[in-house]
Amino acid sequence: MKRLKLLRFIIPCTLLFYGCTTESTSDLIDDTILEEVTYSNTVKSIIDNNCISCHASVPINGAPMPLTTYENVKDAVLNGGLLDRISREQGASGIMPVGANRLPQATIDKISQWAQNGQPE
Repeated sequence: MKRLKLLRFIIPCTLLFYGCTTESTSDLIDDTILEEVTYSNTVKSIIDNNCISCHASVPINGAPMPLTTYENVKDAVLNGGLLDRISREQGASGIMPVGANRLPQATIDKISQWAQNGQPE
């Protein structure tokens, strides 16, 4: 009887142990391909959804520049302080977008990554 109980314990443990081993490292490598952050596939939609209401081709509400093209946005990142303005804490003076909640940090990080990678179109 004791032997049967012992086998009922050892067999599942053995199967669990051998089921958790691997013969290759390919099982352990994350093969997820992350999409490159470019203006066309990432940044444009962020700008269109959050900035264009003021930064239209003819800016309104005191916006100093349009953000309607790749060149506009690239210039705003390189020379216009766009990253600084969107990265400010909620309620800080000069935060963008004006009158709205601060963009989620993940969204800001995408624009920052795009800037750091040389603003690919």
